[in-house]
Amino acid sequence: MLELRLLDWQSAQGEAKRIRFTVFVEEQGVPPELEMDENDANSVHALAYGDGRAIATGRLLPDGHIGRMAVVKDWRGHGAGRAILRRLIDAARERGHREVLLSAQVHALGFYRAEGFAPEGPVYEEAGIAHQAMRLKLR
Repeated sequence: MLELRLLDWQSAQGEAKRIRFTVFVEEQGVPPELEMDENDANSVHALAYGDGRAIATGRLLPDGHIGRMAVVKDWRGHGAGRAILRRLIDAARERGHREVLLSAQVHALGFYRAEGFAPEGPVYEEAGIAHQAMRLKLR
């Protein structure tokens, strides 16, 4: 069973950094200096906990962008990413956003499409990885 928490950066950063560095820097080869940015301090961060430890994270920027979605390897395919995404979408609704946007790694397009996101524009490269802009209109 998963436990979800929405946190500010000060409360989330220790666990969120660990997850993001493991997934993005160690597994995917993203340069460490690109992983943390000035948006963290102004974002709402979601953490999912399983078996008593933080196993997934994501963030919602003030402008309605969702990003830095990451799930540790041994928890992929168990619903943690979907739970984080849905909680961040709910947070966007609660804040009055009419839509949410994200930059999906191309391998994850099916995951985001299944949650109602639609691709926009051409595929582009970010940190050496192919990405696609996606949008979800909120009711």
